[in-house]
Amino acid sequence: MSGATSPQRVLVTGATGYVGGRLVPELLRRGYRVRAAARTVERLRTRPWAAHPNVELVAADVLDLDSLRRATAGAWAVYYLVHSMAPGTAEFSDTDRRGAQNMAQAAAGLRRLIYLGGLGEAAGDLSEHLRSRAEVADTLRAGSVPVTVLRAAMLIGSGSASFEILRYLVDRLPLMITPRWLATISQPIAVSNAIAYLVGCLEHDETTGQTYDIGGPELVTYRTLMETYADEAGLHRPRIIAVPVLTPRLSSYWIQLVTPVPAALSRPLVEGLRNPMVCRDGRIRDLIPQQLLTPREAIRRALEEWRGPALDHSRIDAGHGAPAEWAVPGDPSWAGGRAYVDSRRVELEASPEAVWDVVHRIGGDTGWYAVNWLWSLRGGLDRLLGGVGLRRGRPARRALEAGDAVDFWRVAAIMPNERLVLEAEMRLPGRAWLEFQLRPLGRGGTELAQTAWFLPRGWVGVLYWYAIAPFHAIVFGRMLRGISRAATGPAPLA
Repeated sequence: MSGATSPQRVLVTGATGYVGGRLVPELLRRGYRVRAAARTVERLRTRPWAAHPNVELVAADVLDLDSLRRATAGAWAVYYLVHSMAPGTAEFSDTDRRGAQNMAQAAAGLRRLIYLGGLGEAAGDLSEHLRSRAEVADTLRAGSVPVTVLRAAMLIGSGSASFEILRYLVDRLPLMITPRWLATISQPIAVSNAIAYLVGCLEHDETTGQTYDIGGPELVTYRTLMETYADEAGLHRPRIIAVPVLTPRLSSYWIQLVTPVPAALSRPLVEGLRNPMVCRDGRIRDLIPQQLLTPREAIRRALEEWRGPALDHSRIDAGHGAPAEWAVPGDPSWAGGRAYVDSRRVELEASPEAVWDVVHRIGGDTGWYAVNWLWSLRGGLDRLLGGVGLRRGRPARRALEAGDAVDFWRVAAIMPNERLVLEAEMRLPGRAWLEFQLRPLGRGGTELAQTAWFLPRGWVGVLYWYAIAPFHAIVFGRMLRGISRAATGPAPLA
């Protein structure tokens, strides 16, 4: 059924989740009318697509049958993208079972139900997580609505819990003592390919009531994924020592110390790594053809997503063609790797134009408004390391433009009287930005926000950030006060 001609809505449960949050904008892009469901409408309203004319926001809890019945009313198909591996959910298998039973009842009368589950052979020693995903599929099939089941292994993309565990392990640990499950074979899939299969099933009636395995074009081990990530991130491959006594459960406790991914998510996922996850059925490739990304291509795309404060994520997530592998608003705070931030703000008795006149003259002969000797020292060190140092200065013209060099920075984004973003071009174990934002105040003043961002590259980058952290108050604190004095003369407003 074509989205552009469908008078009824497609219901997406779990619309604030990792997959649901990417599926909704893709359905909207293809012309479908979407009813996005989550436990609270407030969480849905934070999504950039929330105001789209073809989207309806509804509150629905899979443990509340009445709310599910209200959500399904008037829909012709539903995506079931809910799981209970979340903080505060102790017995996720039981919760998943009850949710699936309610969904099967509430969906009575609908034409389609599409569910994304996990790979793994039921005859094997499945982890609790994979057993639960298989049980959910069986429970949904027991209802009256035809169910299409897609079974996937690891999804590669920023925000995917499995991928983020991989990211933090390789980023933070140059040496790993690991269990034997690093040699387990799997068939990961780029999240954009998984989304394409989900939408494709809705557009191919012959998928009704069928079960398909979906995966990328390559079979790999978790160790290979670690090494591939290191290559694409520009890091040294971690030194890996595999030992037989370290079980997946023991590994999950250790991973909790290394990664910010909540234990409720990381523990079941890591325990599932002992199970081979390989596609046994390739029918869907002929039915819904697409260019499948290799694990290396998917990892590369995921690592490209963080462009710092110069990138307007909300416009991209609203439907301007960003890859699904990029992080989007609403993803967990740990998605996309950790960016370290030093943020300061002040209220000034000066107009935005007056403050902007000071901010956009920064660098070159003007200097950095405080402790210029420290900036000169950093520039000299950069030259010793083969960098550009401070020798470039800034353009002779007064007004900066995007792409201009400012000492060892470059203008990444500029909006006169509102915003200036400088991206560092000095030698660093990571990427850095310096952002100034101006907001007019009601009494004719201006709020000036100054933020330094740093995205470390590997454990060396993390050590670098903490090593220079004691100097932030001197450099960034005094710089903000210097800009304030230059803009107003008097002290900033309290």
